[in-house]
Amino acid sequence: MGVLVLNAGYEPLYTVSLPHAIRMLVRQVAVVHESHGPDLGVFPRPKVVRLLRYVVMKWRYSGPPRWSRSGVLRRDRHTCAYCGHRATTVDHITPVSRGGARTSWLNTVAACGGSARSCNARKADRTPAEAGLTLRFPPRVPRWEELHPLAGLST
Repeated sequence: MGVLVLNAGYEPLYTVSLPHAIRMLVRQVAVVHESHGPDLGVFPRPKVVRLLRYVVMKWRYSGPPRWSRSGVLRRDRHTCAYCGHRATTVDHITPVSRGGARTSWLNTVAACGGSARSCNARKADRTPAEAGLTLRFPPRVPRWEELHPLAGLST
């Protein structure tokens, strides 16, 4: 698990590795906001660091978030869009082989997978209607805040 980096105004920016966070502390561009575990020499083991100078985040508001597999799972709260069980993979509503978009928020949903009886295996290379499946919720483009690994948790 990485270390959460907060902007000077306490907005979550991104996560970095522990060595990267330590380098930020050594360079004095950040301070430890929350720590856990044993100390690492002169620094407590950071869980959250806060930047000392504000970073302008125009990139975050210039358009929707970029598609990612982990983003789809997070958007759908790891819930299968077909049966409601725990989702472990992503399914293309309209298969790519049948003209569907490869990486589109509106063509992908979280789905249960890993076994021959999973919704992803049942649907295979068909549309949901052809496979006898219905979507429990429609796909949508998420907000930036939804995709943050610690969204909904207070820091």
